[in-house]
Amino acid sequence: MGLIEGNKGIIHKIALIFSETLHDKEDLYQEICFQLWRSHGNYRGDAKLSTWLYRVALNTAISSVRTKKRNVETVELIPEKHYQIKDPEKDEMTANLFKAIGLLQNIDRAIILLWLEEKNYEEISEITGLTKSAVSVRLVRVRKKLEEILKRIENE
Repeated sequence: MGLIEGNKGIIHKIALIFSETLHDKEDLYQEICFQLWRSHGNYRGDAKLSTWLYRVALNTAISSVRTKKRNVETVELIPEKHYQIKDPEKDEMTANLFKAIGLLQNIDRAIILLWLEEKNYEEISEITGLTKSAVSVRLVRVRKKLEEILKRIENE
């Protein structure tokens, strides 16, 4: 199984979290795949392949967000059915979680995504370039911030 095919779920999640529209998500997914293909020859084996993949994908996503100018008037929200969850209660919870994550700063989005992917602090540190203690501190703050955002979303 190829690098892209074997990790397309991860790539889709990263693209989803760093995109505001379905079109942006599709573009970002393609850009991440291109960057993985382009830089695959540079993989030295110093870190696990998954660590390298996350680093390339997250750096591509963060760079894309930084350089992209958003036009608020043309925002087309990603349809809820795109989350592919069958339980309506979980659909709403998942949609709210993605919405809340989308309101975080880029590095915080990356950290929470990696934590949700069950990466340990050392792996998150390797992928993001932060120290383990910085990851720990930021993760506590991010989870607290997500709780606050989710409460506001639920009260809307």
